[in-house]
Amino acid sequence: MIRHLKLPLRGPCLRPFSTSPRLSELLDVSNLPPRIHPRYQETNHHDLLSLTWPSPPRNILLTKKENTPSITTHLLSFAHHIHTTYPGTNLILEPSVASTLHTSLPFPIHTYPPTAPPPLLASKVDLTTTLGGDGTILHATSLFSDSPSVPPVLSFSMGTLGFLGEWKFAEYKRAFREVYMSGADAHFGPDASPETQRWAAVRGKSMGPTRGARVLLRSRLEVRIGPDPTAQTSVSTEPPIQSQTLYATNEVLLHRGPTPHLAQIDISLNHRHLTTAVADGMIISTPTGSTAYSLSAGGPIVHPLVPALILTPIAARSLSFRPLVLPARTPVTLRLSGAARGGVDVSVDGVKVAGGLRGGVQVCAVGEGLKRGGEWVGGVPSVVRAPGRGEGEEHWVGGLNGLLKFNYPFGEGGGEDGS
Repeated sequence: MIRHLKLPLRGPCLRPFSTSPRLSELLDVSNLPPRIHPRYQETNHHDLLSLTWPSPPRNILLTKKENTPSITTHLLSFAHHIHTTYPGTNLILEPSVASTLHTSLPFPIHTYPPTAPPPLLASKVDLTTTLGGDGTILHATSLFSDSPSVPPVLSFSMGTLGFLGEWKFAEYKRAFREVYMSGADAHFGPDASPETQRWAAVRGKSMGPTRGARVLLRSRLEVRIGPDPTAQTSVSTEPPIQSQTLYATNEVLLHRGPTPHLAQIDISLNHRHLTTAVADGMIISTPTGSTAYSLSAGGPIVHPLVPALILTPIAARSLSFRPLVLPARTPVTLRLSGAARGGVDVSVDGVKVAGGLRGGVQVCAVGEGLKRGGEWVGGVPSVVRAPGRGEGEEHWVGGLNGLLKFNYPFGEGGGEDGS
């Protein structure tokens, strides 16, 4: 039986769900078929991976920047294009977007209850697309913050900052075609399954057997928040500490919050005490997050393919406390110092963790393992352009120069001579 998801609809122009099977339906993601997991194979293109689907992707999650009417219009165009051009695809919208836009689309839309992180998404979504800036990409990946596996992410740069975004929206037909058809040529022939036959409807749109979509695998942090085994046990009226594991694309942030006192945090590397930080806070970031909050706090810029994590203090009391670049698999453990005057707020990719860091709690972060059993399964698979001859990491270098103004000379002219 098909489950219809009941969401509150806002605005006088919206009406209850239609009884027509072809218009304005909101369906629950639980009705969708299971997720299709692609394979990622190594290539000779500057450590980029090649994406290969075992069968055509079916369940597509569309996310957008909030409160932007122009992007909403583009989203509707994109949704129409996918539905009419690629047979058998199911479109998923976030609850707030689905409740306002499903009446504008002449085909069913799937969504989910407004919880964070949403259940079932990790087992249903084949491909995620984002329309917005870097914040939209981080929001989309945070929907899978409790899952060790993230579906491929196709991002269109339409926001304020586009350091992570790869494609312009004007290229949406080409970009989606490259992802959808990636690996299709290996499945055509007399032994093709009924599922792979769906590729035949768009056979003329294949990119050729050697031109699969290219993926930049962005590593994440595996963040474990739970009881501190070194803490002294005592009778407490507070509820018991529940362990949880989250994954961060950018960073895990510990900050003193509204308290006027500096945070005092004990830091251990690989279970060995390093120092006690007396500062506004601490950042543990991925290479992808090295150009975000960590950079503003004085941290280094690290290429996203470098297997590392960055430990950056925020306004440390000691001038000798400098940022550290560590091997990705080095466990970093943070606890409140015995001299601390209060708890510390904890957030993962901008999402605040209930309870924060207090006595008896520890935060342990380590780089997520990207390979398991010889297969690339971890990280955030970001769909990028296949580099041409001699282009190298054109987008990353372009971001340094165009967005961050790397080594930009002083003076109004901006020329090499500073004039």
